[in-house]
Amino acid sequence: MRLVVDLNRCQGYAQCAFLAPDVFAMHGEESLLYNPHAEKAQREQVLRAATACPVQAILVEDTDEAPAAMGEGLSGVR
Repeated sequence: MRLVVDLNRCQGYAQCAFLAPDVFAMHGEESLLYNPHAEKAQREQVLRAATACPVQAILVEDTDEAPAAMGEGLSGVR
């Protein structure tokens, strides 16, 4: 799983740090630190954190999916 946080959008509400403290942490009052490559075991916590973000600044990408799982006949354009 790969995480991307739009730090320009993030307002430091810290909901992610409360819900997934092993992945997200506040440094000071407004600076967010995070692990962009969270472990599979943390998936549910990370998804809750992304959903709880008031400004939707967290993007979660599943990197474990096989390319075939995207569907047959697709050109790969997203």
